[in-house]
Amino acid sequence: MSDSLLAPGAVLALWTIVMLTWAGVTRFQAFSKLGIDIKAAPPGGRGVDLEGVLPPETNWKSHNYTHLCEQPTIFYAVLVFLELSGGNTELTRGLAWAYVVLRIVHSLWQSTVNRIPVRFAIFLVATLFLLALAVLAVIATLG
Repeated sequence: MSDSLLAPGAVLALWTIVMLTWAGVTRFQAFSKLGIDIKAAPPGGRGVDLEGVLPPETNWKSHNYTHLCEQPTIFYAVLVFLELSGGNTELTRGLAWAYVVLRIVHSLWQSTVNRIPVRFAIFLVATLFLLALAVLAVIATLG
Protein backbone atom coordinates (compact mmCIF):
# COMPACT_ATOMS: atom_id res chain seq x y z
CA MET A 1 0.00 0.00 0.00
CA SER A 2 1.14 3.52 -0.72
CA ASP A 3 2.93 5.63 1.85
CA SER A 4 1.11 8.67 0.53
CA LEU A 5 -1.48 10.14 2.83
CA LEU A 6 -3.17 11.57 -0.24
CA ALA A 7 -3.93 8.11 -1.70
CA PRO A 8 -6.99 7.51 0.54
CA GLY A 9 -8.37 10.87 -0.57
CA ALA A 10 -7.87 9.97 -4.22
CA VAL A 11 -9.66 6.65 -3.70
CA LEU A 12 -12.59 8.36 -1.96
CA ALA A 13 -12.79 10.94 -4.76
CA LEU A 14 -12.95 8.13 -7.31
CA TRP A 15 -15.59 6.32 -5.22
CA THR A 16 -17.66 9.53 -5.20
CA ILE A 17 -17.63 9.49 -9.01
CA VAL A 18 -18.68 5.82 -8.94
CA MET A 19 -21.65 6.76 -6.75
CA LEU A 20 -22.53 9.68 -9.04
CA THR A 21 -22.57 7.30 -11.98
CA TRP A 22 -24.65 4.71 -10.11
CA ALA A 23 -27.13 7.38 -9.05
CA GLY A 24 -27.44 8.72 -12.58
CA VAL A 25 -27.85 5.33 -14.21
CA THR A 26 -30.50 4.19 -11.73
CA ARG A 27 -32.40 7.48 -12.07
CA PHE A 28 -32.49 7.32 -15.85
CA GLN A 29 -33.61 3.68 -15.67
CA ALA A 30 -36.40 4.71 -13.29
CA PHE A 31 -37.42 7.59 -15.58
CA SER A 32 -37.71 5.17 -18.46
CA LYS A 33 -39.62 2.58 -16.43
CA LEU A 34 -42.07 5.21 -15.15
CA GLY A 35 -42.46 6.89 -18.54
CA ILE A 36 -41.02 10.20 -17.33
CA ASP A 37 -39.81 12.46 -20.14
CA ILE A 38 -37.10 14.66 -18.63
CA LYS A 39 -37.24 16.93 -21.69
CA ALA A 40 -40.78 17.89 -20.62
CA ALA A 41 -39.75 18.71 -17.03
CA PRO A 42 -40.18 22.33 -15.99
CA PRO A 43 -36.99 24.42 -15.76
CA GLY A 44 -35.14 24.54 -12.47
CA GLY A 45 -35.91 21.03 -11.30
CA ARG A 46 -33.80 19.62 -8.49
CA GLY A 47 -33.12 16.15 -7.18
CA VAL A 48 -35.33 16.77 -4.16
CA ASP A 49 -38.26 17.17 -6.59
CA LEU A 50 -37.93 13.44 -7.32
CA GLU A 51 -38.73 12.42 -3.74
CA GLY A 52 -42.04 10.60 -3.84
CA VAL A 53 -41.85 10.35 -7.64
CA LEU A 54 -39.04 7.82 -7.98
CA PRO A 55 -38.87 4.70 -5.82
CA PRO A 56 -36.96 5.26 -2.55
CA GLU A 57 -34.37 2.65 -3.57
CA THR A 58 -33.55 4.78 -6.60
CA ASN A 59 -33.19 7.96 -4.56
CA TRP A 60 -30.95 6.30 -1.97
CA LYS A 61 -28.02 6.35 -4.39
CA SER A 62 -28.46 10.07 -4.97
CA HIS A 63 -28.76 10.71 -1.23
CA ASN A 64 -25.47 8.90 -0.70
CA TYR A 65 -23.74 10.87 -3.45
CA THR A 66 -24.87 14.05 -1.70
CA HIS A 67 -23.45 12.73 1.58
CA LEU A 68 -20.13 12.06 -0.15
CA CYS A 69 -20.03 15.73 -1.16
CA GLU A 70 -20.52 16.86 2.46
CA GLN A 71 -18.41 15.43 5.32
CA PRO A 72 -15.62 14.05 3.10
CA THR A 73 -14.72 17.61 2.10
CA ILE A 74 -13.38 17.96 5.65
CA PHE A 75 -11.50 14.69 5.17
CA TYR A 76 -9.78 15.98 2.03
CA ALA A 77 -8.68 19.17 3.77
CA VAL A 78 -7.42 17.26 6.83
CA LEU A 79 -5.33 15.00 4.58
CA VAL A 80 -3.70 18.03 2.98
CA PHE A 81 -3.03 19.63 6.39
CA LEU A 82 -1.43 16.41 7.62
CA GLU A 83 0.62 15.91 4.47
CA LEU A 84 1.94 19.48 4.45
CA SER A 85 2.70 19.63 8.17
CA GLY A 86 4.62 16.37 8.52
CA GLY A 87 1.66 14.45 9.93
CA ASN A 88 1.93 11.61 7.44
CA THR A 89 2.45 8.69 9.80
CA GLU A 90 1.46 5.06 9.90
CA LEU A 91 -1.32 6.02 12.34
CA THR A 92 -2.76 8.78 10.16
CA ARG A 93 -2.56 6.61 7.04
CA GLY A 94 -4.35 3.80 8.89
CA LEU A 95 -7.07 6.14 10.12
CA ALA A 96 -7.46 7.63 6.65
CA TRP A 97 -7.81 4.23 4.98
CA ALA A 98 -10.25 3.12 7.68
CA TYR A 99 -12.33 6.23 7.02
CA VAL A 100 -12.39 5.51 3.28
CA VAL A 101 -13.34 1.86 3.78
CA LEU A 102 -16.14 2.84 6.14
CA ARG A 103 -17.45 5.50 3.74
CA ILE A 104 -17.54 2.91 0.94
CA VAL A 105 -19.33 0.43 3.22
CA HIS A 106 -21.71 3.24 4.21
CA SER A 107 -22.39 3.95 0.54
CA LEU A 108 -23.12 0.33 -0.27
CA TRP A 109 -25.35 -0.05 2.78
CA GLN A 110 -27.29 3.16 2.18
CA SER A 111 -27.68 2.44 -1.52
CA THR A 112 -29.02 -1.10 -1.09
CA VAL A 113 -30.33 -2.00 2.38
CA ASN A 114 -30.54 1.44 4.03
CA ARG A 115 -31.51 0.36 7.52
CA ILE A 116 -30.83 3.49 9.54
CA PRO A 117 -29.43 2.03 12.81
CA VAL A 118 -26.66 0.20 10.94
CA ARG A 119 -26.09 3.11 8.58
CA PHE A 120 -25.78 5.48 11.53
CA ALA A 121 -23.32 3.16 13.32
CA ILE A 122 -21.09 3.03 10.23
CA PHE A 123 -21.31 6.81 9.88
CA LEU A 124 -20.53 7.36 13.56
CA VAL A 125 -17.40 5.19 13.54
CA ALA A 126 -16.19 6.88 10.33
CA THR A 127 -16.82 10.28 11.92
CA LEU A 128 -14.78 9.28 14.98
CA PHE A 129 -11.88 8.36 12.68
CA LEU A 130 -12.23 11.73 10.97
CA LEU A 131 -12.27 13.47 14.35
CA ALA A 132 -9.05 11.67 15.30
CA LEU A 133 -7.46 12.72 12.02
CA ALA A 134 -8.55 16.34 12.57
CA VAL A 135 -7.10 16.37 16.08
CA LEU A 136 -3.84 14.92 14.76
CA ALA A 137 -3.84 17.56 12.00
CA VAL A 138 -4.17 20.33 14.60
CA ILE A 139 -1.31 18.82 16.61
CA ALA A 140 0.85 18.48 13.46
CA THR A 141 0.15 22.00 12.23
CA LEU A 142 0.82 23.58 15.63
CA GLY A 143 4.10 21.70 15.79
